Amino acid sequence: MEWHAHKLSTWSESYAESVLEALDKDIFPYVGKCPVAEILPLEMLEVLRLIEKRGAKEKMRKVRQYCNQIFRYAIATGRATINPASELAGALSAPKTEHFPHLSVSELPEFLEKLASYHGSPITRMASNLLLLTGVRTIELRAAEWSEFDFDNALWTIPEERMKMRRQHLVPLSDQVVAILRELRTLTGQYRLVFPGRCNINKPMGEASVNRVLKRIGYDKRATGHGFRHTLSTVLHEQGFNSAWIEMQRSHIDKNAIRGTYNHALYLDDRRVMMQWYADFIDKNNITK
Repeated sequence: MEWHAHKLSTWSESYAESVLEALDKDIFPYVGKCPVAEILPLEMLEVLRLIEKRGAKEKMRKVRQYCNQIFRYAIATGRATINPASELAGALSAPKTEHFPHLSVSELPEFLEKLASYHGSPITRMASNLLLLTGVRTIELRAAEWSEFDFDNALWTIPEERMKMRRQHLVPLSDQVVAILRELRTLTGQYRLVFPGRCNINKPMGEASVNRVLKRIGYDKRATGHGFRHTLSTVLHEQGFNSAWIEMQRSHIDKNAIRGTYNHALYLDDRRVMMQWYADFIDKNNITK
């Protein structure tokens, strides 16, 4: 818990909650009350294998990383001398690299036609379109507030406390995105959140909302809200856009803070042109227009 508190300033609230939830479920019940200096590699291996046995190999990998950092913190602060989690990778099954299901370029016309014909909530339909057109993470869109949008300058400023890596993120808005947001504002503009929850307007709409839309139009396990980020990246890379612009758009910011700040300002105009091209490209594939 001390390690978790130490890291809070560098994490988004949602990420911090997910880390603690994983520890509460898979670590604390087994070794949570043991003195940190007395926990042996074999004990950690047995605990992690419980996660492995239920088939959650990617979850196991993440939990091992958390434990590795906790033991490193314990060593650095004088509470332990060994890290029993550091050498366990070879004794555990490696998770297969899995990508979120995503659309290929050839699938876009049919997908866009079906999304346009979706007769459920227009709010979740527009959320799906915005994810496709901006490349932001699902949580970044779901928790968006109207105060973050500058319509005059077509710019969305996501504050650092809502970003995974705790850095402010600027998202240039294409003409198409601005049009969707203006339409959306007639539906939810009276609320603080752009996508308020059905049961509680002070909380964002549910995490699965967009994926439910995709399931209902026939794209279950074929596309996800998060997978739109991959589609955007693929299309833009294939068109020869600068990789640094694309990664910046997806908020994969240079770890060097000074260079990252410089690039943040340098690439905004370039990304604005790039994202307008991408929105126009999506329009060209939308046979319903």
